[in-house]
Amino acid sequence: MVAGGYRLLFAILGAVAFVAALAVECLVADIAPIRRPRSGLIQLVRRLARPSFLQPVLLLGAGAASLSAGVGFLPVLGYRHHLDPIATEAIVSLLAATAALLQPWAGRRLDRGRLHPAFAAGGLLVSAAGFGLVAGVSSPLAMAIAAVAIGAGVAAVTPLGFARLAATAPADQLGQTMGAGEVGRELGDASGPALVGAFGAFGLGAGFAAIAAALAACAALALPRVASPEEAPAEASAT
Repeated sequence: MVAGGYRLLFAILGAVAFVAALAVECLVADIAPIRRPRSGLIQLVRRLARPSFLQPVLLLGAGAASLSAGVGFLPVLGYRHHLDPIATEAIVSLLAATAALLQPWAGRRLDRGRLHPAFAAGGLLVSAAGFGLVAGVSSPLAMAIAAVAIGAGVAAVTPLGFARLAATAPADQLGQTMGAGEVGRELGDASGPALVGAFGAFGLGAGFAAIAAALAACAALALPRVASPEEAPAEASAT
């Protein structure tokens, strides 16, 4: 944006989106749908109200809230410290890069059975610590540390949440379950900045403290209910 303005920014984003769409079309294999019995609205509501669905959606929503709040409000804090756009951009990029680099690592460890699903709650606590840091210590160094912490927390929560959601979904309702879970994730994506903004009326530090407390509460709710991957088939068959 600094080099070419919003037109260049949107042109680059459009090109990236086009390349991504082309890659999906060429590389992602088609999956034939599984025949399933018809189910009504009541059955859907009952299934979505079960803890096996709500808990991973809570993890995904909290992770999305953490990411969107960090990307949205760390630049505001940078502006208050009179950082130039490049420095503020670098801090946000640090958050994104941390999440992008650590997320595949977390997914591989989960696939190999070396990462317990309870680690997702720990990821939320790491993100909460990042927000708590900038709530109490307002400095460029604290912003950089917070960006790494938030990105690392998101990297842990996202693959674990999706894996847990997919593992507990009935085989003939995977698409419906993942689609409904994505709605919860989008709600978290919208609620994170809204929460910081609402409490930001009392000061930006109060907004960061509010989302830190919310993430810690989500971690507390998630931790007791997290099951190991071996338990997933039993839950799925019960569904």
